[in-house]
Amino acid sequence: MSTASSAGRVTAGRSPVRTAALAVSIVFLLVGVLGFIPGVTTNFDSMTCAGHHSDAHLLGVFQVSVLHNIVHLLFGVAGLALARTASGARAYLIGGGAVYLVLWLYGLVVGPDAAANFVPVNTADDWLHLGLGLGMIALGFLTTRRTT
Repeated sequence: MSTASSAGRVTAGRSPVRTAALAVSIVFLLVGVLGFIPGVTTNFDSMTCAGHHSDAHLLGVFQVSVLHNIVHLLFGVAGLALARTASGARAYLIGGGAVYLVLWLYGLVVGPDAAANFVPVNTADDWLHLGLGLGMIALGFLTTRRTT
């Protein structure tokens, strides 16, 4: 299926970087919603608005709070908006990946029981953030590399 671009050129379908950003965005939206579903989130009744005292865990592994779930939802919405263009999608994947690498480092430095752990994150979240950061950055670069 062909579409006309704003410059009048005809392009075929969605670019790989836009597809990748869209997929990542949908996963973030799904995770954000699942964080509010009892059963999928264990100890749901102990979920706090923010802070490391929340005992709620998505899939019984990843510590979540209302704020943490909202951050996932907002990250997903931002990705949907940015996935409308290839440059926006690339910025979302690479910039978002960098944010997740910073969150990984933050989680390692702050620790799960510190007052500064307001999102909250636990060790499982920390290592997931490392994987997300590296994966998103790789997607951003690999789906936009030029071949000659």
